[in-house]
Amino acid sequence: MYTSNMIKFAERLKELREEKGLTRAQLAKILNVTPRMVAFWETNERMCSVETLILLSRALNASTDFLLGLTDF
Repeated sequence: MYTSNMIKFAERLKELREEKGLTRAQLAKILNVTPRMVAFWETNERMCSVETLILLSRALNASTDFLLGLTDF
């Protein structure tokens, strides 16, 4: 069962990636993962590791709390 925060993570990840003008493949290369893994996160099929969450935060210039839906800024 997925929590609302996990759903929010998927939505915010995709939104931020698109705002940055990055494809899934480009973001995957930055994170050293496959584009399919990025797709899994964006479709709420899997959750990333804490380490990857930190890398996402840096790559997308957003706080981990924002990505996780804990804050709205």
